[in-house]
Amino acid sequence: MIIALGADHGGFELKEIIKKHLLDRNYEVKDYGTDSAQAVDYPEYGFQVGEAIIKQEADLGILVCGTGIGISIAANKVRGIRAAVCTNCYMAKMAREHNNANILALGARVIGEGLALEIVDAFLNTSFGGERHARRVDLISKYEDAISK
Repeated sequence: MIIALGADHGGFELKEIIKKHLLDRNYEVKDYGTDSAQAVDYPEYGFQVGEAIIKQEADLGILVCGTGIGISIAANKVRGIRAAVCTNCYMAKMAREHNNANILALGARVIGEGLALEIVDAFLNTSFGGERHARRVDLISKYEDAISK
């Protein structure tokens, strides 16, 4: 499985910790930046990771900023992306199982690194439940298609 990573300056350090965690578990990782704690604009990284998933350069994505909110809003502007901000493992599981989220967003200033890694594992180890959930996700996709015309 290929995981696309992205972060702004507020999420840089946690992104690096997550990257090591993923590599230690034999995931292939594509890092879209940023590469330091120097101030940058979070939307660029949300867009890049979202586009990587849509272009099938990666299977799932993980984004990190200070709260996870801004970068997830940016990613969700990419048609077909379902980015979910998660602050606990239950949210991460439900984001995958019920919403077929394809990007996990985390807030480096909201959660600690231990919990962040548990959330990453919960997200990556959960599959989409399909059935009634698929119908609901399809409704979102159809709406997205309708407004983009």
